Amino acid sequence: MVGTQVSAREFFRSAYENRYTWDHNFPGYTADVTFISGDTTVTAKAHVSADLKAEVTDIEDEAAQKAIQYQLWEVAIHRIRRAFEDTHGDNTFTYGKTLDDGSVEIFMGGKAEGDRYHVRDNEVSMVHRHIHGTVVTIHTFSSHDTGEGYLSHRYDSVYHDPATGDQKGGRSVFEDNYEKVGDYVILTERKIQTETEKGPVEQIFRFSNISLL
Repeated sequence: MVGTQVSAREFFRSAYENRYTWDHNFPGYTADVTFISGDTTVTAKAHVSADLKAEVTDIEDEAAQKAIQYQLWEVAIHRIRRAFEDTHGDNTFTYGKTLDDGSVEIFMGGKAEGDRYHVRDNEVSMVHRHIHGTVVTIHTFSSHDTGEGYLSHRYDSVYHDPATGDQKGGRSVFEDNYEKVGDYVILTERKIQTETEKGPVEQIFRFSNISLL
């Protein structure tokens, strides 16, 4: 059992620090965007600044603009490099069981009481977190090895009400692809398939002609 060799905190820290993030010299970038939703295809220009603020222009469809901007923000949030102690310094970590797929449960206490994770092959393969009055559970099925840390490739997400446990909305399945531009790995395509009462709905975000600022 891993617990006999290393503390749960250090075991989780290793996976946390194995995530791919952008360093503090990240200059930002521009890209052409194609957004496909059902029968609708729209194009736009994207500008992500060095401080990771996203701007979407050359587009008239306000809902599409917001959808693209949200995905750019979501990506940038996960690329921010934060020291482990800054993020988890006030949290405690406890081992759970080792699952059939080889992943190890980690239960958190302190400020993150109730959150739990699975770690496998030095990667976080499941996240169960309380965020802004809801609970999100994310399972990662495959990942990209960038040589400087891993990025999720295929994963899903489900939201639940923390009080009742009722599912909020449908399950979404994501597939992300990346390419290296200069010294940085940047998202080139994200497909999201979401279950709805009317059946699955797919959105595709494509980023091309990516240029660092």
